[in-house]
Amino acid sequence: MAADQRGKAATLALRRRLLSNSCRLFFPEDPIKIVRGQGQYMYDEQGAEYIDCINNVAHVGHCHPLVVQAAHEQNQVLNTNSRYLHDNIVDYAQRLSETLPEKLCVFYFLNSGSEANDLALRLARQYTGHWDVVVLDHAYHGHLSSLIDISPYKFRDLDGQKEWVHVAPLPDTYRGPYREDHPNPAVAYANEVKRVVSSAQEKGRKIAAFFAESLPSVGGQIIPPAGYFPEVAGHIRRAGGVFVADEIQVGFGRVGKHFWAFQLQGEDFVPDIVTMGKSIGNGHPVACVATTQAVARAFEATGVEYFNTFGGSPVSCAVGLAVLDVLEKEQLQAHAACVGSFLMELLGQQKAKHPILGDIRGVGLFIGVDLIKDEATRMPATEEADYVVSRNCTDVKNLSTWFWRLTPPAWPPSPCLLTAEAHPPACPPILSGSLRTQEFRMISGKEGASSSAKPDCLHLTTTPA
Repeated sequence: MAADQRGKAATLALRRRLLSNSCRLFFPEDPIKIVRGQGQYMYDEQGAEYIDCINNVAHVGHCHPLVVQAAHEQNQVLNTNSRYLHDNIVDYAQRLSETLPEKLCVFYFLNSGSEANDLALRLARQYTGHWDVVVLDHAYHGHLSSLIDISPYKFRDLDGQKEWVHVAPLPDTYRGPYREDHPNPAVAYANEVKRVVSSAQEKGRKIAAFFAESLPSVGGQIIPPAGYFPEVAGHIRRAGGVFVADEIQVGFGRVGKHFWAFQLQGEDFVPDIVTMGKSIGNGHPVACVATTQAVARAFEATGVEYFNTFGGSPVSCAVGLAVLDVLEKEQLQAHAACVGSFLMELLGQQKAKHPILGDIRGVGLFIGVDLIKDEATRMPATEEADYVVSRNCTDVKNLSTWFWRLTPPAWPPSPCLLTAEAHPPACPPILSGSLRTQEFRMISGKEGASSSAKPDCLHLTTTPA
């Protein structure tokens, strides 16, 4: 705790001397030194209070007492690796299985979403006997070398696209080739995946998996048209591959209507592998892969043990169970649906008043606001977006950069995340002022750039707490 008393300048100097410049800070010119968090708020060394509009990890609010208590109590008893028989890991797997389709019944526990996606890639390759992967443009699936290779968001700035990676266009009905006026954008975008698969096969390549976030976040808070994933899964499975749904940023009740975002694509759609992380531990390093018996047995057939020292530890599973308890007891999934509808309605009202608001898209508390210069061309309002991001840190003490996130607890609820009936006058002024009650992601790009350029808009998501 003594280090918390060190002045910001001294901490910054020490960090610059000891840590790589690759480990970047938010607001590098004048970084904020955060020493405490509670609910949706974070506090700097001088006691200034910020609304946390960056974090997509504190799913039920910073330092939720039930989550903290669960970690504390288990730490007092035992924390060890998962080679010992223990109730917590099987209890956690059982609870997770109750939220998923019956087919997804085998679980692997890890420490991060990157580890989960890396394992999913291994599972897919072992099960199919194939190597290649189809991904969506602008996707990001993690920081490991294997995942940088399947993340166009990253590899375009590094060594480029590997021959075993095949990129399909985002199913974006606002900026993509098949827009809201297309008679069947789901089939049209799925046919693009089919085209990519066929092109790979003509070169003698074999598809192991299709990787996609159930709601592409880095790509622009995209809401895939209904029916898109089932169509894609058909093309991929006919090619001998499996469908991997990355739920790391979008799962655990965020979409409101369903616990998992892939369920938005219909009750009959079931991925072969689902990865989860970030919010499932509310800040504690927990992640998981769920898959089918068939995929798991193929992995077991190698004879090579899968072991993760800290994955599935008693403390990690106790934390995971506590997060599920909070989501259930405080009805946060229903809260996400209710508040998400309220925010969409308010944003729609502001769109009618402000031409800069282009597309407003979302489901539950996964909402995107696309800022434009001109409605006809849909030219991105890059400078304006930059201004809003900057203003919300300096003027209203929101933690905001490429990400704006609000992670309010259910106790007490934030007045701007209540129903319209509870606080009708509170939110509209904030929404019409700087939109600072939501979380935005700005992804830079230029009009007329190549298809490798990232789309440019502000994106808004809030946690369901």
